[in-house]
Amino acid sequence: MKVHARFLKSAAAPEHFPAPDVPEVAFLGRSNVGKSSLINALLGVKIAHVSSTPGRTRTINFIELRQKTDTLEPDLMLADLPGYGYAKISKEISAEWPKFIEPYLSERESLRLCVCLIDANVAAQKSDRQLIDWLQHNDKELLVVATKADRLSSNQLSKALAQLRREHQVEQILPVSAKTGAGISELWRHLKLT
Repeated sequence: MKVHARFLKSAAAPEHFPAPDVPEVAFLGRSNVGKSSLINALLGVKIAHVSSTPGRTRTINFIELRQKTDTLEPDLMLADLPGYGYAKISKEISAEWPKFIEPYLSERESLRLCVCLIDANVAAQKSDRQLIDWLQHNDKELLVVATKADRLSSNQLSKALAQLRREHQVEQILPVSAKTGAGISELWRHLKLT
């Protein structure tokens, strides 16, 4: 799908969030899950910074999406949230995150969908399960997406997805690949912009 994407701003405090005027989709996941690569593949343009060092994103980065360039208001906003669960990030930085990530997830009126990214190649992680449980407990619409699906054969992927569904107690996991584009069009359908 062709959209016009524009980086709007970074925010590390609720008072710096953009006005909640349009529907928002939050992308969440552990550091090194391929979040920035997936956002770039989804948009067809390099807008999210891909780093070889996990844990570089330390703010919520807001990206406006428009289907037409001549509209004033965006159709959708993507929120790229900092990764979690990477041991090398200092405790001081991690301690700051609840001050703006939790308020964003729990209080943001315009938040319509939380896309929770997990790595298809990695066994179920406790931190991912905690996030999924928290989102479900707080009645947030949730889509679990398994990244890096291209690294597994179709048989391995089927087994990995079945295991992840059991471990995370979710009915559906969408496999995607930023590298091959597999699953991208289905992800767009879930974003409700098409």
